[in-house]
Amino acid sequence: MILKVKNISEIGGVVKAPPSKSYSHRAVILASLAKGTSKLHDMLFSEDTLASIRVCKALGAKITQNEDCLEVVGTGGKLHNSSAEPIDLANSGTTLRLMTSVSALSDNEVILTGDESLQTRPMGLLMDALVPLGVETESLNGNDKAPILIKPGYEGGETNIMGNVSSQFISSILISSPLSKNGTKLYVLPEFKSRPYVNMTLDIMRKFGVKTLKGYYLKHDNCEKEHQGCKIDEFVVRKQDYVACDYTVEGDYSSASYLLALIAINGGKARIKNLFRDSKQGDKCILDILQKMGATIIRGEDYVEIASSGNLKAVDVDLSNAPDLLITVAVLAAMAEGTTNITGVAHARVKETDRIDTTCRELEKLHCKLVERQDGMSITGGVKSGIVDSHADHRLAMAFSLIGLKHDIEITNGEVFDVSFPNFIEAMAELGFELELKNE
Repeated sequence: MILKVKNISEIGGVVKAPPSKSYSHRAVILASLAKGTSKLHDMLFSEDTLASIRVCKALGAKITQNEDCLEVVGTGGKLHNSSAEPIDLANSGTTLRLMTSVSALSDNEVILTGDESLQTRPMGLLMDALVPLGVETESLNGNDKAPILIKPGYEGGETNIMGNVSSQFISSILISSPLSKNGTKLYVLPEFKSRPYVNMTLDIMRKFGVKTLKGYYLKHDNCEKEHQGCKIDEFVVRKQDYVACDYTVEGDYSSASYLLALIAINGGKARIKNLFRDSKQGDKCILDILQKMGATIIRGEDYVEIASSGNLKAVDVDLSNAPDLLITVAVLAAMAEGTTNITGVAHARVKETDRIDTTCRELEKLHCKLVERQDGMSITGGVKSGIVDSHADHRLAMAFSLIGLKHDIEITNGEVFDVSFPNFIEAMAELGFELELKNE
């Protein structure tokens, strides 16, 4: 379907940010591993999080959606796969990565698969890191990608993994480690990208009763590089149980970035509720980026206020800890004065799409001047009307719709925002930006 602008009224107002997708995934997985019954409030029910719910049910958790919460009767870590078929995760890369390790806790085999896009995601780094922990996995197509067979057995012990590909590989091992036979010691080798996502994982693990010891050491004494470049992070997770709890999911800064960018590009004022000042989310840096581009930001305890004249200026920004902001920032750059340099996002090439490549190609369709680099891009402000394709990437569809504030734009395959922000059209309309979906 085609996503396009229907009407623009006075831009601004008050709207609630959608619940965090990252925290929603983790909450339902940890609740499913815990002893007892958890109540999860303000859960995000999107295509991706429904995939996590689906696989947790298949592995033995009893999950009921009530009027005010998602009730999860946990397995106490004793998993059993009741699905005779491969478990379909649709397009949820987060679910695939987190559940590959967790599935080894089952007392029988598990096969995880998904749609055509999910079956392009590299998984070899995680599969290799699990071998020293006694976890046996197999890529059924022999290409280190889904479908993946996970055999029962999780001894624990010591392993290491590169930190510059996907933080979800690290989170996957950490989440499953407490329920291994011997606990684990995980070394994250330099360079450690997207660290805030791992901090989010450790944060919610604590909420469900599991403690992790963190430390680091330097690779060697006479290093010619700066010490930070050779720092190896160490995580020690002893054998322990997850304990059920009542948990409320906070608002999502990555989804809220579209609401905030709407005001920044157009001009106006808005308050976005359910965004917490002390959040561990790395995407919270969108506030600093918008401020540098010229917007005024006020941070409340549980809300953010933004005001903008609509005249944005270029910035240099390192998104290594917030790769999900790449397309939002690229669109902001295309609507700003000057040349913006985005760096640190080489790992964005293994997301739903190669996000560096697809973002550049679609901006070029709108006559935007840019230079693509291995780890980012330089974008000179200025776009024209046109038609772009989402490449079935929810973040591209949502971010590019913002160009419709000042230019005619149509986004084919534009319905994919359901992956992370099901009420995207309704939330944008609350701020005066009315979008519609039409058949192609």
